[in-house]
Amino acid sequence: MESIRFFNIEMLHLLWLMPLLISLFWYGAVKRKQQLAAFIRPEIQPKIRISSHPLNRTWKAVLLLAAVALIVTALSRPAWNLKETTVKRAGRDLVFLLDVSRSMLARDLKPNRLERAKLAISDCVTRLQGDRVALVAFAGAAVVRCPLTLDYGFFQMMLDSLGTESTNRGGTMIGDAIRTTLDQVFDNQEKQFKDIILITDGEDHDSFPVQAAETAGKQGVRLLVIGLGDEKEGERIPLVDEKGQTSFLTYQGQEVWTRLDAATLRQMALATPGGKYLPVATGSIDLGDVYMDLVATAEKKELETRTIKQYEEKFQIFLGLALLLLIVEALLTDRKENGNISDLGYRISK
Repeated sequence: MESIRFFNIEMLHLLWLMPLLISLFWYGAVKRKQQLAAFIRPEIQPKIRISSHPLNRTWKAVLLLAAVALIVTALSRPAWNLKETTVKRAGRDLVFLLDVSRSMLARDLKPNRLERAKLAISDCVTRLQGDRVALVAFAGAAVVRCPLTLDYGFFQMMLDSLGTESTNRGGTMIGDAIRTTLDQVFDNQEKQFKDIILITDGEDHDSFPVQAAETAGKQGVRLLVIGLGDEKEGERIPLVDEKGQTSFLTYQGQEVWTRLDAATLRQMALATPGGKYLPVATGSIDLGDVYMDLVATAEKKELETRTIKQYEEKFQIFLGLALLLLIVEALLTDRKENGNISDLGYRISK
């Protein structure tokens, strides 16, 4: 048999209780002998048919001690039969490209476009099935906040920290954000298994977003575009000062209204293989369902292969043997079938 491994070897220290238990059994036997000698004179004892069976009592003690030793061994979780298992993890590379410009503070979605987008991404991440994820925030410039990773906890921490101050330049440059993602996030060696989920209101400041989407499509990147905001009337951009008072963004004395540019976003999605445009507008969307329908069902690449060495735990054997010994101990009587201390008068009279 292969070497035995104990996964909870500290429990074997309980075997130090065995000498104590043996001492207790020995002490009990001595006390019983002393009590019998006090009740019946030693020279008379051989003439009396005592109802107890000393040999059986010894066997009962041995069975109990063996059962305790087996239970302690089981608690130490012994294992053997080492097996090697190869585990393969497959998935896609998924980048969340999130608009954090001030227009995303518009409240045509509650509490605002940006917070609604973050909540949707957070819900989506909880349903990921082994895909690597990355997070890129953009406004007038794009910043990679989380590179491709399987550490969803770190991704969530980076997502929670996003705000309109996450980039150092105002405006909205969607085309530049896509180009930054292609250059700094994706591996150019593979032209498939790549998705960008772009969440924005679509307003762009001459960064040629459609051309950037076409470049992404040539590199095998699929673009899933989520359009947020009112497409017709638009919404003002609120600004909250240090005192908590709300005003609205103005330009040259006029309030700025932000509208969803659905036409540009639709063109961008169609420029990539299998791209989709999802016009949320001022409604709601379950990004988790989008992931399950469009990403989880798509072809995946092998992301990681690991060989796991695993022992088979065998504690059940020791527990089973301990139970068997306890049953035998319970069935074994230390009383003789015939014989009683009441025979004392009869035996003495003879």
